[in-house]
Amino acid sequence: MSEPDKTVSGWDPRVVAALSYLLGWVSGLLFLALEPHNRFVRFHAMQSVLVFGPSCVAFFICLSIPLVGWLAAIVIFYGSAILWLVLMFKAYKGERFKLPVAGELAEGRI
Repeated sequence: MSEPDKTVSGWDPRVVAALSYLLGWVSGLLFLALEPHNRFVRFHAMQSVLVFGPSCVAFFICLSIPLVGWLAAIVIFYGSAILWLVLMFKAYKGERFKLPVAGELAEGRI
């Protein structure tokens, strides 16, 4: 079964998949709601929710813990930023780049 060439919005699926990472879990939820048919876009949107939702929660929990938590929050922040760039780039290139746990979960839920 081939992927649709366009999305509901008429945009290129690679662009929409990359945009699903733009605002982390928020844009992931948005594109899950707006794109019911394109599995490529839905995969990246779901992976965005599954990666950046928990990392956002972990970041804020770590911020509430003095010293060690603050250091962990810095690691989470920069690690998430690097991962964000990589995932957007891979989606824009048209790759179905699966992260070890989140990618498998995302693929099973779309």
